[in-house]
Amino acid sequence: MAKQPQPISPVKNFFAGGFGGVCLVFVGHPLDTIKVRLQTQPKPQPGQTPLYSGTFDCFRKTLVREGVRGLYRGMAAPIIGVTPMYAVCFFGFSLGKRLQQRKPDDVLTYPQLFAAGMLSGVFTTVIMAPGERIKCLLQIQAATGETKYSGSLDCAKQLYREAGIRGVYRGTVLTLMRDVPASGMYFMTYEWLKNILTPQGKSVSDLSVPRILCAGGLAGIFNWVVAIPPDVLKSRFQTAPAGKYPNGFRDVLRELIREEGVASLYKGFTAVMIRAFPANAACFLGFEVAMKFLNWIAPGI
Repeated sequence: MAKQPQPISPVKNFFAGGFGGVCLVFVGHPLDTIKVRLQTQPKPQPGQTPLYSGTFDCFRKTLVREGVRGLYRGMAAPIIGVTPMYAVCFFGFSLGKRLQQRKPDDVLTYPQLFAAGMLSGVFTTVIMAPGERIKCLLQIQAATGETKYSGSLDCAKQLYREAGIRGVYRGTVLTLMRDVPASGMYFMTYEWLKNILTPQGKSVSDLSVPRILCAGGLAGIFNWVVAIPPDVLKSRFQTAPAGKYPNGFRDVLRELIREEGVASLYKGFTAVMIRAFPANAACFLGFEVAMKFLNWIAPGI
């Protein structure tokens, strides 16, 4: 295993992670919109065709009906939340690594990196859950033809007015179920691929841009292989009318399996996988560039 850059700086990871998250949203939001619409489209009645036949049909219909702006529907919520969320995410990962080191130059094993990644998933849920709730509601309302919310802030206000803070944070448990194991896989895979792609005798901090993009993109794919089933349940639960699923994700799971089979847990798979590589490649490249800049202007932190 190639030696990890030392020492670990949670402060630098915080700021560099925030910049990486902004890069991810700009690159990946259009396909995230497609993913949510595919995951939440209603089951067609007998004899009716589904609203969208697949990823490319959803993409085409969105462009025709709403233009390019339709692909960026609901982006304000993740943009507002993504900078602190990814800042906290990378901070949590670096803190998880640091807590497992006995001395600053210790090189962590892959299970330890997975555990550090899981900690980052716990850290981000507080920010992620309400942002995901608002984003999903805004993404599907254009498809239904009903304009209930004028934007992210209006959506948040209405949710709070209707059900208090619990309404805003609806789906938190499912967000945890998605992000904790997926974040472990995400960071462990990225570190593993960086080590594999590092030439003999070189440092991982000297990786070329194409190799960083490759490692980051593949890490995003591994992340979503783990995350898709709970993400489908989360999207359904967060966009359902109040009271539809009194027992939470168990009711959502039972309904999906009963009506659409196990394959329904991988709805939006194509859109997710098409999005995962470029979005996460951009995220990690943004993170690494920001990290090098911070190491240059503040080497002692």
